[in-house]
Amino acid sequence: MDNLAAHKAERVRAALDAAGIAYRYLPAYSPDLNPIEPCWSKLKGRLRTEAARSLDKLEAALGPALATITAEDARGWFPLAGYPAPN
Repeated sequence: MDNLAAHKAERVRAALDAAGIAYRYLPAYSPDLNPIEPCWSKLKGRLRTEAARSLDKLEAALGPALATITAEDARGWFPLAGYPAPN
């Protein structure tokens, strides 16, 4: 996927520059720059451990698997992806 063309329009760049807003264009898609990728990895790993291979097992395992994702995890995934740590 490419960045949305409207984001790169000259009017958008001019408005950002006029407002003093710094910006940069990211690659079209890079899992290394996306803090949600480690979240999905942890969730899928937990579901694999639980062998949630049917809909019933998946539904039963999903809540506990999601509960293993902590706020500390999320705070760590942002700097890992190159973003400033959230407060």
